[in-house]
Amino acid sequence: MPRGDKSKYTDKQKRKAEHIEESYEERGVPEKEAERRAWATVNKSSGGGKKSGSGRGKEENKAPARKGGRKGGKAAASRPAAKRSASARKAAATRKRHGK
Repeated sequence: MPRGDKSKYTDKQKRKAEHIEESYEERGVPEKEAERRAWATVNKSSGGGKKSGSGRGKEENKAPARKGGRKGGKAAASRPAAKRSASARKAAATRKRHGK
């Protein structure tokens, strides 16, 4: 089987890769790089193409999918509590001023 052949992947894996790829492209990643990252994520979570046969299924590792969500809050979490609460007070005052 030549490199890059996707015949051993299930329809679900192919759909998953397509969705991941579209998400990367929406964020401005070039098409080829988005495709590479998408398949790397699918491979990381499912362990590659799912081959047929009884008892060969492996549980899916969801850590790569969760990683993106966890990365987001690190900047705020590293700031001291006093700065975060001051920022929250300032935001609340702005919302009150603007009548929202």
